[in-house]
Amino acid sequence: MQRKVIHTDRAPQAIGTYSQAVQCGDTVYLSGQIPLVPDTMEMVEGNMEAQIRRVFDNLSAVAEAAGGTLADIAKLNIFLTDLGHFPLVNQVMADYFQEPYPARAAVGVASLPKDAAVEMDAILVLNG
Repeated sequence: MQRKVIHTDRAPQAIGTYSQAVQCGDTVYLSGQIPLVPDTMEMVEGNMEAQIRRVFDNLSAVAEAAGGTLADIAKLNIFLTDLGHFPLVNQVMADYFQEPYPARAAVGVASLPKDAAVEMDAILVLNG
C-alpha cells in the first residue's frame, strides 16, 4: 500500500522528524497537535478552553488537507497534563463533533511538548 504525506500551512508545521499526517489507503493517521498557532508557531494565548479549541482547529485543518473533516475521525486520543480538564474537553468537543462520536481515549501525562496542557491525535477514515 502506498503512503501519502498530508501537509497544510493551516496547521502548525512539524517540529521534528514526522509528518502532519500520513494516508494509507482510505485511512489517515493524524499526528499529535498541541495548541500552536500555525502563523506564529507559538502557543495560543488564553485559558484552557482556548488551548482545546486551537487543538481541534489544528486537527480540522489537517483533516481537511487530507480530504476529510472531523466527522471522519474514527479514533481520537487526548493527552492531558491535568485530567481535571477532561469535562472541559467534553464540553468543547460537543461544539466540534456530532453523533456518531469517534472512539476515544483520554490519558493523563506528566508533560507534553512546549509545556502544552493538551495534545490530541486521531485516525481518520475517508468515505471516498
